[in-house]
Formats: sequence, structure tokens, C-alpha cells
Amino acid sequence: MSILMVTGIEGARNCAAAVGAQLGMEVEVVEGRKAALVALRREFSAVVVDETMAECDPAAAETIWEHAGLAIPLQINFALSGAARLIREIRAALHRREREQALAHRAAAAAIEAELKGTVAGLLLHSQLALNGSDVTSPIADRLRMVASLAGNLRQQLSAPLETRGNTAL
Repeated sequence: MSILMVTGIEGARNCAAAVGAQLGMEVEVVEGRKAALVALRREFSAVVVDETMAECDPAAAETIWEHAGLAIPLQINFALSGAARLIREIRAALHRREREQALAHRAAAAAIEAELKGTVAGLLLHSQLALNGSDVTSPIADRLRMVASLAGNLRQQLSAPLETRGNTAL
């Protein structure tokens, strides 16, 4: 995990060293759009652009945001903000991303679980209907009973709350 800082302000490297030490991350400092685009060929956790640069050249800032990929975009006025504020802003943004990812994982697991429940219910219904329509003790009827039994067991397991089963769905 690393952070890219795009600023031409004097003392940015000292600020980057403080941010890196405090967050336990590598911080790379570049001075302009071209250098930022070259650096963005690698993956970053966050991209911090100096607000004065973004206001002076909005097209450059937009290009940087477009090439940032999954990095969290932050725009901060380095002239007014110290290292402590920058650290707080980056830390808050990283925590927000972690929460959003956890929520997305839970939502995806719930959607998959709901889809599986529907599939199992359909399978169980079809096997029960086939068994009810068949009075013959054939190998097919035995297999349908086995499928119905397995589907019933799977449905019971899926009925338990996700937390009690562990996070095996993730």
C-alpha cells in the first residue's frame, strides 16, 4: 500500500516522510501531471493532489483522477494543511474504503445466498413433484428421493444466519 502526492509545494518531501512514518505506508511525491501519470502506472491506495494545482489546471487534475484507478482521490490545500491534517484525511479515507468494501462483501454474500436459496427451493419443489407423480420404485425415483433429501439438507444449512456458518461464502 502506497500513497501518491502530487504537489509542487516546497517541503512536500518532508511532509511525505511524516505521513509515511505515521501511516506505515510508502509515500511518493511528484510535481506535475506528467510525472503523476507516469507514477500512476503502478497501483496506489490514495492519490493526494494539491488543491492549488487542481484549481490552476483542472484538466490536469481530471486526467490524474481518470488514471488513478482504484486509488482514493483526495484534494488538499498543502499551503494551509499540515502533516497532521493530511494524515487524518488519508486515514479517514482509507477507513471509509474498508467499511465500503466490507459492506459490499456482505451484500454480495447475501445476494449469492438468496440466489442459492431460490435454486435449492426450485430443485426441492421439482424433485417433490416428480416423486409425487411417480408410484414406481425405480432407480430414478430413488435418485429423486436422494436429491430431495440433499436439497432439504442444503436448504436447512442455508436457512441458518450467515454469521453462524462462518464466512465461507466469502
